[in-house]
Amino acid sequence: MVTIQTSAQLSTWIDDHFDEEISFLQTIVRIPTDTPPGNNAPHAEVVAGLMNAMGWEVEKHSVPTETVQAYGMESITNLIVRRHYGADGPTIALNAHGDVVPPGDGWSKLPYGGEIDNGRIFGRATAVSKGDFATYIFAVRALEASGIPLKGTLELHFTYDEEFGGLLGPGWLLENKLTKPDYVIAPGFSYNIVTAHNACLQFEVTVHGKATHGSAPETGHDALQAATAVLQAIYAELPALKKITSAIPGISHPTMIVGRIDGGTNTNVVPGKVVLKMDRRMIPEEDPTQVESDVRAMIEAAIAGLPGIRVDIKRLLLARALRPLPGHEKLLDSLKKNAETVFGEPISTDGSALYTDARLYGEQGIPVVLYGAGPRTLGESNAKQADENLSLDDLRKATKVVSMTLLDFLRA
Repeated sequence: MVTIQTSAQLSTWIDDHFDEEISFLQTIVRIPTDTPPGNNAPHAEVVAGLMNAMGWEVEKHSVPTETVQAYGMESITNLIVRRHYGADGPTIALNAHGDVVPPGDGWSKLPYGGEIDNGRIFGRATAVSKGDFATYIFAVRALEASGIPLKGTLELHFTYDEEFGGLLGPGWLLENKLTKPDYVIAPGFSYNIVTAHNACLQFEVTVHGKATHGSAPETGHDALQAATAVLQAIYAELPALKKITSAIPGISHPTMIVGRIDGGTNTNVVPGKVVLKMDRRMIPEEDPTQVESDVRAMIEAAIAGLPGIRVDIKRLLLARALRPLPGHEKLLDSLKKNAETVFGEPISTDGSALYTDARLYGEQGIPVVLYGAGPRTLGESNAKQADENLSLDDLRKATKVVSMTLLDFLRA
């Protein structure tokens, strides 16, 4: 276990190098990784170069271009750093993702400026999850600088496909047997530890009708009118979803939304095709197979009997739930102990309504929890909104907690 002396040793190194940690984070925030379009290999090259300069060997695993483009992105290079400390110890991996949602409008700071103001760093992905590139790298550097004898292996996984679902990020590394750690810590929030999260189904629903001139609408079949029936069916389900509750603290009930609608050709033309993109979040207790069957049946029933109308339903994503696995309690107990030491208060454990690519490790039977630099709530940090930011104090403290936890697992 981490003693007071070793804890102070790690903490002092992190304090002494914190300006360097901030500078590192500013550098990687200032390189856009908007996804879409998802041209993320250049960012990985810079991160690899920075870690090379720290004396670390970095493996660059480029996903084939044709695979990436068929997936809807432009380039992905996932990074692995392996630090071997000795035999007879576990392999623990730290994973964070570098791809981000586009910044959008409404920023009072430059979205890729990395500006420091009133103890906070502003920019897209400062909170989710380039901030944890810095957390994890400097936690490992503090551990190694301590000179304490270590055992086992530590891996850093920096991946670039969380926003599209993770299949070409951690999923690709695991599928290609490039890694199989014993434990994983993935990005989370500094004030709580996430051990479970929701599942997610996303669909593209294409409603087909027959376009015709707006002066003679009866000669066509209005796809938008039919799509309206689908929308009404979807939103009519919401009260029933609120009655399905999870037993996991932090997770309430399933949700369903339509996030995008495209259709029509011109103002004076009856729409011949309308495309809806919808998102159905599932609590961990739900069966994804049954949910998908129910959603498809609901959509098909909504347009049944409408003349000249047909619908195609394409699954875009199935992100399974993250559930606690045997062994996760070792990570949880260590993080809670060390976080309480650093923050001076008990740290909560709960689930999240989000889904993350941490689930892909869980699907391989690897215990995983989410913990890293961040706020008490997503709302505090404006994560994925304008003026996303991260408290520098949270970054400093989370780095200390992760370093102390790594020592619990890797001390010889």
